[in-house]
Amino acid sequence: MTYEEPGFPVPDSLAEHARRFAAEGGPPATPRVAATVLLLRPATGSGYEVYVIRRLAAMTFGGVYAFPGGGVDPSDSRVHLDWAGPDPADWARRLRLAPEPAQAVVCAAAREVFEEAGVLLASPRPGAGQGAVPGAVPGDVPGDVPGDVSGARWEADRADLVAHRTGFADLLRARGMMIRSDLLLPWSRWITPEFEPRRFDTYFFLALLPAGQRTRDVSGEADHTMWIEPREALARAQRGDLAMLPPTLVTLGEVAAHPDLDAVVAAAARRDPATPVTPRLGTAADGTPRLLLR
Repeated sequence: MTYEEPGFPVPDSLAEHARRFAAEGGPPATPRVAATVLLLRPATGSGYEVYVIRRLAAMTFGGVYAFPGGGVDPSDSRVHLDWAGPDPADWARRLRLAPEPAQAVVCAAAREVFEEAGVLLASPRPGAGQGAVPGAVPGDVPGDVPGDVSGARWEADRADLVAHRTGFADLLRARGMMIRSDLLLPWSRWITPEFEPRRFDTYFFLALLPAGQRTRDVSGEADHTMWIEPREALARAQRGDLAMLPPTLVTLGEVAAHPDLDAVVAAAARRDPATPVTPRLGTAADGTPRLLLR
């Protein structure tokens, strides 16, 4: 399933707001850089599933299903992190950013998926024991991604991270771990339309759920979470059973076009994750307002 012209229906109130914004000629709000992660896992029997959460109604974009994610924090770009996989310079080339903001986007993706879903995309640093603070040895291979990270100590670490009592780099360092940037697959980039008062410049990533880990509704920002096959999610959205915004629907359609996880991973390597999709208000052939993607 893909979404091209005539685009997405637009409520009259939103269309009127967009027209008023255009008529007034004011400057658009500066988008906040953000990252979101599609967690994927094999489905029972065949196929694969994606993890979605429904944001609390009181929140921005509340009441709709989305993927775990959030805004980039200043600490995401300023701290030193030990890496396994592509380093910030590699990510800078892939995302067409400078190394510092590229690190921030990747770090935010890994941090947010741990904060909101309890999934840790990290591995022990070479020679590190649990809870140690060793020195990294460039070129060494890290240990395996940990399995279950839902125990009391891990949950205390995660709660400290959410409450800003510690930073992601500090958490990993105290645990003797390094971020696994190779477990994040860049997929796309979306920028909120200019007429919206709150705007985001969001980088979308894919990640396969590490063996032994499980998602948990721990963020306090969702009132429902579930694993669902992408095609089923799209079908339910079309029936009106699941409310989703255009970036979620389009991304699900792109992922669902591939028959299995191997094909999805292969497709990610061929995608352009740097050129943004920038929706705009347009008009369908019948005169009704539509949100156009091209």
